[in-house]
Amino acid sequence: MADIHIERDHTLGMAAARKLAWRWAEQAESDFDMSCTYEEGEACDEVQFTRSGVSGTLKVTGERFELDARLGFLLGAFKDRIESEIVKNLDALLAAKKPAAKAAAKKKKAG
Repeated sequence: MADIHIERDHTLGMAAARKLAWRWAEQAESDFDMSCTYEEGEACDEVQFTRSGVSGTLKVTGERFELDARLGFLLGAFKDRIESEIVKNLDALLAAKKPAAKAAAKKKKAG
């Protein structure tokens, strides 16, 4: 079995991070045929995802995303490719959120 561990710090806050995690879960379901469950907590949310040969969690806080996945024997051979795809998708979601966060901060200062 192969394991994947990815961490990304952010400055989105919990509400925005939660929205982004929901979008990530929706993408995982539609693009990779994952089954996802989302559990909200006060300080940490958790997305559990699974499909044949893959299982894992995405933990979400107001400052960090932490993804842990376990690949089965057959998918373990594609670990690097799978990991790079997950990183690409998560980084794209985070990058799309940054301009909106900066714009909101500018509006706050101006008001």
